[in-house]
Amino acid sequence: MSVSDLPAVNATLNGLSALLLGGGYYFIRQGRREAHRNCMVAAFGTSTLFLACYLTYHFTVRAITHFRDPSWFRPIYIVLLISHTVLAVVIVPLILTTLWRAMRGRFDAHKRLARWTWPLWMYVSVTGVLIYLLLYRIFPQS
Repeated sequence: MSVSDLPAVNATLNGLSALLLGGGYYFIRQGRREAHRNCMVAAFGTSTLFLACYLTYHFTVRAITHFRDPSWFRPIYIVLLISHTVLAVVIVPLILTTLWRAMRGRFDAHKRLARWTWPLWMYVSVTGVLIYLLLYRIFPQS
């Protein structure tokens, strides 16, 4: 494996995070707290591994990918990328605080914050995969 494989690895980790987040949501709605906890901890681990791979790729490659073609789709891509990037920064402290509250047994506070954290985290995970697909598979940029 080389550094050029990391975008695909990153997309896979984002997709796995989304699946684990979906599982965590399903399990908590079923009242299966242990399964919920396991999925959410695994989603956190997967997202942390993603962040390490993402930073490794961008510090190693030091290249900026520009979405040029098709030009009609570029504004849509830019809106998607900006919303993804801003929320990816915002979500980090929300995830950490939400997990901290759960680890401390402060489940009422955990639940109140998780109502915001979960959909934002899911959005970031899913749009991460979508951005990869747009840049590398659907509209590969040369």
